[in-house]
Amino acid sequence: MPEEQLRVGVIGCGAGIFHLEGYAQEPRVRTVALAGLDTDRCDQLATRFGVERRYGDYHELLAQDDIDAVSVVVPNNLHLPVVTAALEAGKHVLVEKPLARNTAEGEEMVATAKRTGKLLGIAFQRRNRHDVRIVRDLVEQGELGRVYYGKAYWIRRSGIPGWGSWFTSKEAAGGGPLIDLGVHVLDMALYAMGNPTVTAVSGITFAEIGPQGKGNWPGRRSSMPAGAGHQYEVEDLAVALLRLEDGRALELEASWATYTEMTDEFGIQLYGSKGGAKIHAKDYAEVGTLQLFGDIGDTAVDSTPRLRAAHGHAAIIHDFVSAIRDGAPLSPSGEEGLERVRIIDAIYRSAELGHEVQIGS
Repeated sequence: MPEEQLRVGVIGCGAGIFHLEGYAQEPRVRTVALAGLDTDRCDQLATRFGVERRYGDYHELLAQDDIDAVSVVVPNNLHLPVVTAALEAGKHVLVEKPLARNTAEGEEMVATAKRTGKLLGIAFQRRNRHDVRIVRDLVEQGELGRVYYGKAYWIRRSGIPGWGSWFTSKEAAGGGPLIDLGVHVLDMALYAMGNPTVTAVSGITFAEIGPQGKGNWPGRRSSMPAGAGHQYEVEDLAVALLRLEDGRALELEASWATYTEMTDEFGIQLYGSKGGAKIHAKDYAEVGTLQLFGDIGDTAVDSTPRLRAAHGHAAIIHDFVSAIRDGAPLSPSGEEGLERVRIIDAIYRSAELGHEVQIGS
């Protein structure tokens, strides 16, 4: 491509703000258009970020020949139609996680990207945290030895995104905290471990608090009106054990609402034959979150590296732009997003069937 700025559009004016912030930090990009149904919010974002064009219908944005790439930041049930339309319109696409509601939709999106020759990236921005990158490097360098077991969790005491919204609709979201929060820490753990293959999963899901109308974000509506139980259709807690290649394992836990000491806390912990690592982020902390465990001689040593905060979406966008302009390898890619969806899909299927489910067999 010529050296002029890449021209991008953002579809979705809710969480789309994180993509706009990321693009604002990338000098090789100019955001030229926004599309969204919330006119007031889109207008506010357009003014804040200096975006010239605003559309209510995303098809109008995609019809613009001068837009090279788009971010898709819409409810999960719209990922397939919006991403497909964008790829068919000749745009490169960066889609917010999860890639899709299920494996079939994800496979269709990846196939469309290959057929159209356009890039499909996914915003697993938390893998770009400084703590995650340190652990990934330690694993790659063999400093932890054989990493044989890991834990990944995201637990909220009270953090349902809003029952009665698209988040609590099985049709719209594809699931609850497992597909919303669990997919983030699943990606963090597998990325840090070197992307091992998951061979089987055993999962259980619970819906104990959300159906009571409890567990919403603090300050939001906290009791459910009579007859409104249908507005909560997903789990509020999911747990799973993942079997990995070479006899390794990963434990996964994700909850929107649980009676626990945690507030809004996520992390991963890896057990290796030579050392270990623990990331624990409370209320989205980015520093003071990493502990490393090892030995000096016969003495146990714990250390806490000094970390830097970073804008995760900015790092994802930097790599997305480099892939478009320079042909650099794209990661996280649509294929990686599809692998995560396959695992989430299998966990839900295991929970429904009541037994372990094999992946890829």
